[in-house]
Amino acid sequence: MNQELIVYIVALIIAGTLSVFLCVYTILKVKNAPGAKYYVFVTLLSAIFTFSYLFELTSVTLEQMKFWLQLEYLALPFIPLFILFMCFEYVGQKIKKWIYYSLYVFPILTIFVHSTNNLHHFYYKTVEIRSDTPFPILKLEGGPWFYIHSIFVFICIMFSVIILLMQLKKSLFQFQMQIITMAAGLIVPIIATHFYLNGLSPYGIDLGPVAMSISFLFHGAALVSYQMFNVAPIARDTVFESMKEGVIVINQGGRIVDYNRSVLNVIPTLNRQMIGKGLSDVLHGQQQLLEIIYQGEERDYQLSQGSMQTHHHIRFSPVQSKNSHDIGQIITFVDVTERVNLEEKLQQIARTDGLTQVFTKSYFIQKSENIFKSFTLNGGIVSIIMFDIDYFKTVNDTYGHEAGDIVLANTAKIATKCLRESDIIGRYGGEEFVICLPDTNLFDAQKMANSIRARIADSYSLNQGKKIVVTSSFGISQAKIFPGELKYTIHSLMREADKALYEAKKKGRNCVQLFEPVIIEKGPLIG
Repeated sequence: MNQELIVYIVALIIAGTLSVFLCVYTILKVKNAPGAKYYVFVTLLSAIFTFSYLFELTSVTLEQMKFWLQLEYLALPFIPLFILFMCFEYVGQKIKKWIYYSLYVFPILTIFVHSTNNLHHFYYKTVEIRSDTPFPILKLEGGPWFYIHSIFVFICIMFSVIILLMQLKKSLFQFQMQIITMAAGLIVPIIATHFYLNGLSPYGIDLGPVAMSISFLFHGAALVSYQMFNVAPIARDTVFESMKEGVIVINQGGRIVDYNRSVLNVIPTLNRQMIGKGLSDVLHGQQQLLEIIYQGEERDYQLSQGSMQTHHHIRFSPVQSKNSHDIGQIITFVDVTERVNLEEKLQQIARTDGLTQVFTKSYFIQKSENIFKSFTLNGGIVSIIMFDIDYFKTVNDTYGHEAGDIVLANTAKIATKCLRESDIIGRYGGEEFVICLPDTNLFDAQKMANSIRARIADSYSLNQGKKIVVTSSFGISQAKIFPGELKYTIHSLMREADKALYEAKKKGRNCVQLFEPVIIEKGPLIG
């Protein structure tokens, strides 16, 4: 056997064996990784193609060679297609179903046209044994479909390379090495095919099978050294970019290293041109956020964008080197708007009386105490009104408790409409209400109380078509607080207003009574 042929046969045996090894290795080790399924198909089909071509080269008759050529073309047409699918899956991109299934048409047609070539000669114009070579080898003259298939192969491989190289900018160094290794492996068969189609290969031998073995050596290097399918370079996109939480990565100097799309909900002005810039440059319009990040304390952050408000919980995680030295920081923004809104609703429920929609007694006292604290520091005047509905028990006994609830709600509504924005009203208990009027003297408080009383008396509540008219009684107290004065509290003024309310009821109800302190007169001294 010719020495040169022996060398090529050995190369084919090594190439086919390598394809089988990589196929089995992938099935056993990384079969569930992205792209691995198609890699198995590619290596298996490559092994079939390589060994079939090996037997073609060792055949001595035209019929034998044609048989092995037919077998080669049961595997070869699908190899470039599965390489393309492998690269798409590897980078995490999906192909539309109709495109995916449409692409199968080309290899299927190639197999059909090739197997029926004797009827039409669309794939090969002539198939014969060359007479100018030291060993039998097929001389193939390509027909129209041969070149269509060649173009299809070229497009599949080139698209695969482009898909891989598009990931370079997004990937870390070790992932970039994977991509470059894979892309280099895909380019090798293109070079070999160029030599074969242009008659530059020795004796017209197809260099494709050996080229594919070299290609799989590159893939094998990526597979073993860089764990090609275990840790795909699209990990950043599929994990980092898919996170609902916004993430910014900064280095020790406070410069932005990376970020994901979700963080644009918090910092909408962020873009790729800002990579490498300091936080102060990027967040110059969000001073509060910048201060939070500088402080490095985990906390909530409220963001207002027009009429829309969102809330984010900011967390900080160190980025450490292999020597456990801090080399940067990961800042995570978790959208907690739903949680905050729910908490506010629960707080609203807790501080609002469900029937009358005014403050509960406890929340009214809490709000009023804040006013008294302010006046204790700065001085001021405050008035308190206590009022209740006259003969409310009679309303319940006559019309029922449902009617009593309607009267309570209507009374609270009337009183609320008479108040200023700074005034506070709460339900003290039963049919009794309390109002805190900051910066209001006794005269103005009396005027407001009379206004509320008159409106209640002039209105009515409807229950089952029946009009219910009630009146109300009012007691008012007042305090002029000087800075540093501690003797007045909301509780002391409510007690005084309640005493005045009691006096209003003694006077016949439906009136307003001011609190009048009791003055104890001193008798003559007896010496």
